[in-house]
Parts: sequence; structure tokens; C-alpha cells
Amino acid sequence: MKSRFYSEEEVLPRLVFLKGWVFEKNTIHKEIEFRDFAHAFSFMTHIALIAERIQHHPDWYNSYNTVRISLKTHDAGGITDKDLTLAEEINRYAPN
Repeated sequence: MKSRFYSEEEVLPRLVFLKGWVFEKNTIHKEIEFRDFAHAFSFMTHIALIAERIQHHPDWYNSYNTVRISLKTHDAGGITDKDLTLAEEINRYAPN
């Protein structure tokens, strides 16, 4: 069964509470800069374990000390509770 995705009008008010996330084309995005590559990779490893536990995986890219993350529930075609939950977890472990 497909999850229902949220419209842009439903997502935007929730992003107020998710610092640094932006909505574009039914996807939420965030770019995080770290002190160095080791810290960026350590963060990604930690988030990978959380993503595996909740069975929802980010689309992401790492270049040296920068991690770019995109979240979307592909089978729903947009943002669902899974994305918002993972964004909250990411923010919990990301540097301010």
C-alpha cells in the first residue's frame, strides 16, 4: 500500500521546525558542512544506521566536508511522515 504524501502547503509549515531544510519538487533538501571529511563521513555512518533501523534511506552526496541530503518517499511520490521523521533525526545529529 502506498503512503500518502503531503502537499507543498502541508510540508512548508512543518519545515519551520526543521532548521535548514528546503522544499523543492516534492523533495526536501539540506546541505550540511562539517569540520572535515572524517566528521562528515562519521555523521553519514551514524545516519545510515538510523535509516536502516527505520527502513527509510536518504539520497545523499558527500564531497570532502559537505553532505547534501534529499528526502522523498519514492513509492509515494513525495514527502511522507518517513521523510519528516528522518529529517528530525538528521537535525538531531547535524552540527548547528
